[in-house]
Amino acid sequence: MTIIKIIEIIALVAGVPYMVLEVLQKNGMWYFGIFTSTACAIQFGLEHNWANMGLNIYYVAMAFWGLYKWGQDSRKMKKEATAGGKVIHLRHLGLRKGLLSLLLFAVGGTALFLVLKATGAQNPFFDAFSTALCVVAMIWLAESVPYHWVLWIIGDIFLVIMCYMEQKYLMTALYATYVAASSYGLFHWFRSGQYIDD
Repeated sequence: MTIIKIIEIIALVAGVPYMVLEVLQKNGMWYFGIFTSTACAIQFGLEHNWANMGLNIYYVAMAFWGLYKWGQDSRKMKKEATAGGKVIHLRHLGLRKGLLSLLLFAVGGTALFLVLKATGAQNPFFDAFSTALCVVAMIWLAESVPYHWVLWIIGDIFLVIMCYMEQKYLMTALYATYVAASSYGLFHWFRSGQYIDD
């Protein structure tokens, strides 16, 4: 068994509790995220998928921001009366954040695609645009914007296709599981969530 296969298995095993805790909006998810993203960054780096390696390094950094933001929101929810026993804290996207996110995705994805294509990277389209989409999704996740689930669904579908084309079947299974879990997460957050004031 190669080192890449071992890392793939580690990422798959750690990725399952990560998704469960994300759906339930538990702070422990960020610790699993650090572990999973570190493993994925190493794997993608060994395979010269630079954008996805960078994306996973970004995930590790964002996990610390997410821990801080979710901790703040959890404390705020405890101070406010929670109608109907709602336990998921949500924040509105807002026009400004939505437009900045669209700009980040369009400009970042296009620039990354051109760089990856020029450097001869594998699957530059899927690599670039899944990376740009997931960058935005991670920001929205840390901010508790429920629409981050839609971005994860689209981004993870890109990653399913890319990993399948590269014959990384365990990673394909992991990202396919993420698509299913994200679909449920979208439903669960809207059903059980409560918006909090900024």
